[in-house]
Amino acid sequence: MSTPPSSSKSPTLTVAVAQIASTFSIETTLEKIFLFIDESAKDSAQLIVFPEATIGGYPKHHTFGTAVGERTQEGRILFEEYSNGAIYVPGPEIDKLAKKSRAAKVFIVLGVIEKSKESGTLFCTAVYIDPEKGFVGKHRKVMPTGSERLIWGQGDGSTLAVYEPSNMPGAVVSATICWENYMPLLRYHYYSKKVNIYCAPTVDSRDTWPFTMRHIAFEGRTFVLSACQFTRRNDYPGLWKRDDKEEDEEEVIKGGSMIVDPMGEVLGGPVRGREGLICAKLDLGECTRGKFDLDVVGHYARFIRNVRTH
Repeated sequence: MSTPPSSSKSPTLTVAVAQIASTFSIETTLEKIFLFIDESAKDSAQLIVFPEATIGGYPKHHTFGTAVGERTQEGRILFEEYSNGAIYVPGPEIDKLAKKSRAAKVFIVLGVIEKSKESGTLFCTAVYIDPEKGFVGKHRKVMPTGSERLIWGQGDGSTLAVYEPSNMPGAVVSATICWENYMPLLRYHYYSKKVNIYCAPTVDSRDTWPFTMRHIAFEGRTFVLSACQFTRRNDYPGLWKRDDKEEDEEEVIKGGSMIVDPMGEVLGGPVRGREGLICAKLDLGECTRGKFDLDVVGHYARFIRNVRTH
């Protein structure tokens, strides 16, 4: 566990990031989530972040039988299977998570595939669960990336709130899902809400991702907690197991979960090649001290007026 330099009056918190493989089974995945929560509680974690689409799964490399102007019956059946593995938010699974959160005294940020109660649309969603208040909110990914738009609807600005966990005095928590982190105005919105625990559930396991996380931490003068899935071929059962002769142990999503401080320094990770848990102690005073020379929504912001184009 990494420990930052101490500050005389700043709140110090312990947080965790879970690198986990979704099993595409709600029950099995919940069991795995509970194990990670228990493990984080042993390290005195007050907050744990799980990856994008932990419940529901991320069907990487599947086309759902689509081409421009064409959909197949096989693809519709696969979408039906995917929809059956999604959950309502709130719903019975969220109630179970709230009960676990209360018992472990851990605030949970978790990526799920949400099934709309009003329609058949699915959303890539991050849920927030407080150990005292239970389910407190959700954020729907505002812009699914590329082919994700075939299976997920678009969120909107109504779910861009931040949260102050009851067990973490001074903490302001947000969640920005995967490539939403490349949307400058969305980042700016959270910075303007004084976020100091910036969570980034993702499935982006490329080598470029850690640079993005370090940039955001430095730019926003915030702690960044990035949780990525780690999956192999054999984590994709049934209809999700592609019959193209890859080895079962071949990595599909390679991980890379990490924790970064407000000066862009890595406190833990990136973890590769396995599931695992990262814990770190955070001194929230680092966020304030960092804004001494860079506050992108304050003294470092400049608004250009009366610009002549010619």
